[in-house]
Amino acid sequence: MDFDLTSEAVALRDLSAEILGDHSGAARWSSLSDQGVWFDADAYRKLARAGILGATLPDSVGGAGLDFLELHQVLEQVGTTNAQVPVWESLVLGAGPIARHGSPDQQQRHLPRVVEGDAVLTGALIEPGAHDRLSPQTLATLAGGWTLTGVKTQVPMGLQADVVLVSAADARGRTGLFLVEPQAAGVTWQEQHSVSERPVAQLELVDAPAELVGQLGHGVLEDTMLRAEAGLAALQAGVCAKALRMTADYTSGREQFGQPLATFQAVRQRLADGYIDVEAVRLTSLQAAWMLANGDPAAARAVAIAKYWACEAGHRVLHSAHHLHGGMGIDLDYDLHRYYRFGKYIEMTLGTARDQLRALGRSLAGAVAADREAADHG
Repeated sequence: MDFDLTSEAVALRDLSAEILGDHSGAARWSSLSDQGVWFDADAYRKLARAGILGATLPDSVGGAGLDFLELHQVLEQVGTTNAQVPVWESLVLGAGPIARHGSPDQQQRHLPRVVEGDAVLTGALIEPGAHDRLSPQTLATLAGGWTLTGVKTQVPMGLQADVVLVSAADARGRTGLFLVEPQAAGVTWQEQHSVSERPVAQLELVDAPAELVGQLGHGVLEDTMLRAEAGLAALQAGVCAKALRMTADYTSGREQFGQPLATFQAVRQRLADGYIDVEAVRLTSLQAAWMLANGDPAAARAVAIAKYWACEAGHRVLHSAHHLHGGMGIDLDYDLHRYYRFGKYIEMTLGTARDQLRALGRSLAGAVAADREAADHG
């Protein structure tokens, strides 16, 4: 069996690393901060011109028709470089659901602009105090046309997005995704703050006009949520790999008692444990991406495993990186704190490690119950 990445995935990985590497680092982040913006629009447009934003979108809208495994490689490089581009937001939360479930008209109206780098899309999937993201309290009502009423929180790139996909349910409990124009009547935004400094906002909807993507109750929300969580795991794979590399370099050059820190047994053990965790995050996220791309029926379990490792192992790697850096780890002029904050954002978004364990427990319990029922009827 061939476990190598496809040539397309390798090409996307290398090209993304080159472009994003040129648009990251302290000087670039300081320049954007001086301009009062987070979004690196120049890097986003260069990704578009290189064909990266359109790589996993359909040929009919100017894309290359590749799948989630190839997108995983791009997301991993976003994490590695910490480039300030909304690739996860635009491609995973926004364009992806439209490409898979939207009508031809919806695809032609929204996706070509993403391919060209002229539009940012996002998704509003989180509600204040809600524990089950697959049972949104935002109400969808059909009366001549769809309208939405409800509140969403921590909407990534909400104030910068051209279109927002909002999760909602009708009075019968059927869930789905709806396109909402950010400036439409009945739509109110309030800026929020995230630990990573990525732009987020609260969205309030009061009879806001909306457009249904696909059909209600046909798994559109579930499919989108799985890919959103798998995308976060891919980002975390890059974040952790970079943090570990920075730590290895620092401890190899920093000396105490006349020898590098990396030569001390306790330090080597922490680095070795970090390497195991980084590989676990990378491999479980790759497995989840591969299973999603191939429509594997066990993909949901693989995604929960990947997001669990992204949360739990990600925390361990980033905590160890700070510990082994000593005082340098909390120096705001040093890059590590940015990776730590990005990693914490990923850990807390769309389910913590405990949430993923609960999901896995329910999955396993359901499988056992099904086996027992089958045996009883056998």
